[in-house]
Amino acid sequence: MPVLSTVRERPGSMPEVTAFEAAYPRYLATAALDGLRAAEYGYLDEGGHAYLDYTGAGLPARAQLGAHARRLSGRCFGNPHSQNPASAASTELIESARHAVLRHFGAPPEEYTVIFTANASAACRLVGEAYPFGRAGALVLTSDNHNSVHGIREFARARGAATEYVPFGSAELRVDDDAVAAALRRRRPWRARGGLFAFPAQSNFTGVQHPLDWIDVAHDHGYDVLLDAAAYVPANRLDLSAARPDFVPVSWYKVFGYPTGVGCLIARREALARLERPWFAGGTISAVSVLGGWHALSAGEAGFEDGTPSFLHIPDVEFGLSWVNGIGTGLIHERVRCLTGWLLDRLGALRHGNGAPMARIYGPSDTLRRGGTVAFSLLRPRGDAIDVRSVERDMAAAGISVRTGCFCNPGAAEAAFGLTRAGIARARRSDARTPEDFAAWAGIPGGGAIRASVGLASNVADVDRFLAVLEATYRDRSPAGQAQAA
Repeated sequence: MPVLSTVRERPGSMPEVTAFEAAYPRYLATAALDGLRAAEYGYLDEGGHAYLDYTGAGLPARAQLGAHARRLSGRCFGNPHSQNPASAASTELIESARHAVLRHFGAPPEEYTVIFTANASAACRLVGEAYPFGRAGALVLTSDNHNSVHGIREFARARGAATEYVPFGSAELRVDDDAVAAALRRRRPWRARGGLFAFPAQSNFTGVQHPLDWIDVAHDHGYDVLLDAAAYVPANRLDLSAARPDFVPVSWYKVFGYPTGVGCLIARREALARLERPWFAGGTISAVSVLGGWHALSAGEAGFEDGTPSFLHIPDVEFGLSWVNGIGTGLIHERVRCLTGWLLDRLGALRHGNGAPMARIYGPSDTLRRGGTVAFSLLRPRGDAIDVRSVERDMAAAGISVRTGCFCNPGAAEAAFGLTRAGIARARRSDARTPEDFAAWAGIPGGGAIRASVGLASNVADVDRFLAVLEATYRDRSPAGQAQAA
């Protein structure tokens, strides 16, 4: 299939509508993002870079970096937790950022608060280590979860809580609504809000967007809900005045690229009050005694923000939010939808000379209830998977950033690759010392999947360039189907 540019000129006539524009006409309504890319993300084209790893991290706009530099050069900021002028200046901006986060998510401040953390993983750990798990409670998780959420099970198990996974229920790697309800009913905690249900709003492996209705279902069964929003919020609006999860981890670098090292836990105040912190640190206590051997945690979010917050970077979150809100999440969402659809269409149409498919897509093959994350394997004409390490090397040589492996989502990987308990047990007993060795022992074809993901600054040229390199490098054009690429 030939690679098509966005517009092809015909001499003496109007521009010809391309196949892409015909399939996704609403893409033209996002044209403002092309000007933004040139002005604010120009370093991509200047460096000849096609960036397709938005699920790994967003990209910073030049305006964000400039705002950070102007703020630091224009005023003195110091460690919070004091009343001196430099400390007060930092505290003022941190609190302003906290309120900006609540506004962005439509979260009523009387119901929700914001705890700044290093990232979404730190937010998950905060919940896991402090949640009042016990033999009377339970932890229910969807098999589709990031490792940072899976890790909460270790806290639950250590305290004797039952743990249950809800399996995948379809070839598209979706989780069935009835299976969720059945698991919540089966493991119903003995007391109200004595259990935790955790799932991602969007899978970081397949891009599947899970129903937010599950939040109310879990509440009806006596559960608190942790909604992992890290992969969802860069291109989708999450309204916490409508969906009311109890805990929402977010990494801000995934939304707008900068700053790194700043995430947050958005928490319902009622649920936060039930957490029992296993330790205390600087900044989290209102009083502490060495001689008396006691401490008193500060109320609200202050009791959970350990040590010195990233006071020079947390204010950048507010600027980042104003940046994406100025663009419009709806506009970003529409561009991501169109580019994702085009990528899925083209990958599904790639064929070797013998007619065999070049790609196996994991998850939905259309844009219905899915985000801009596409995971797939490249196939040889005989159907076996090409090693992802060679793909990653070839993409890097072409100036294209994609990601390979299992993406810290073992449940989705196990389902996608058809792994068995026996295979996983065999890998565990092996002498595997690296992820590649483990993948080989477990039976993961090609060592994992290739993940391409689009975002705010993506354009159709990025996607077409990626597809062109795939086709030029890996397509066997001979009718006999003899592989020409390893």
